[in-house]
Amino acid sequence: MPDTMLDSAVITSAARLASRAPSLHNTQPWRLVAKGDGLHLYLDPHRVVAATDRSAREAIISCGALLDHLRVAMAAARWATSVDRFPNPNNTDHLATLQFAPMDYVTEGHRRRADAILARRTDRLPMTRYADWDAFEPLLRERLADSPAHLDVLDEDGRADVAEAAALTESLRLYDSGYHAELEWWTTPFATEDGIPQSALVSAAESERVAVSRSFPVTAHTDRRPDIHDDTATLVVLSTDGYSREDALDAGEALSALLLECTLSGLATCPVSHVTELHASRDIIATLIDRDACPQLLIRIGIAPALTSTPPPTPRRAVDTFLTFEAAKTAETAETAE
Repeated sequence: MPDTMLDSAVITSAARLASRAPSLHNTQPWRLVAKGDGLHLYLDPHRVVAATDRSAREAIISCGALLDHLRVAMAAARWATSVDRFPNPNNTDHLATLQFAPMDYVTEGHRRRADAILARRTDRLPMTRYADWDAFEPLLRERLADSPAHLDVLDEDGRADVAEAAALTESLRLYDSGYHAELEWWTTPFATEDGIPQSALVSAAESERVAVSRSFPVTAHTDRRPDIHDDTATLVVLSTDGYSREDALDAGEALSALLLECTLSGLATCPVSHVTELHASRDIIATLIDRDACPQLLIRIGIAPALTSTPPPTPRRAVDTFLTFEAAKTAETAETAE
């Protein structure tokens, strides 16, 4: 990544756009370091939600989503990205090193995909099923064809089982004080740079019409989308061959690709991760997919009627809080250090 080819302003702009990636409770658990040898992506262990995500699996999924968002942002800026995953076996928090090379041409598709990063939002309200899903599903599978992650679309018979898994998760966590303390912390009414703002949550009446959702603290919203009596969004499962850190990163990259493809097609999305956080509920989801694989998370996909008042974007940290630039060592500096 020579300075003569790629300046810091491009990296900063791409990182700022990529930070719109979804993350558990909007914790944004990533750290980027730009050096002469590339852009390095790290997990920030200080931003892992410990009681909810003990293995940091969901945090790494979040970082995987950022990684794919970065590729999309850089492509729109006319830079192709190559990725070396887990380059340091002695530091598993070092998730990837990115190298960039100039592209010959930026297509309209590259630009639209970058625009989709800004248009995407997590929609926790009830949705309706997309009538043309059978035509859309092959497009989604094509987008994920090169991913190690697997995509399974659940049929209507599986909806009740997923709702059962969601209810089981809530029941098992009923007296988990650490979990509830974290949930309350990350849903503070005063969210300014991270966490989930009240505007992104739902009221009790709205929550009752979405059977597959995490139970967040309810808000005082009026009942929005009252004509949708029950959520009928399509439920899809992203899974991998294992639960390693590599698998979690793969799942995050696939999540990003899926969310952006849905956004480009005008569909609303809502990642649902709590049903795969505990073994008991995760086992229920595993019985519903058509392969011997490890469920990483679900996504609700559907049609979301426009609201009279669109919630503001969820907050993000300033780019300089997670992106740093380190000068490359010269031979003279390296010799002095030795």
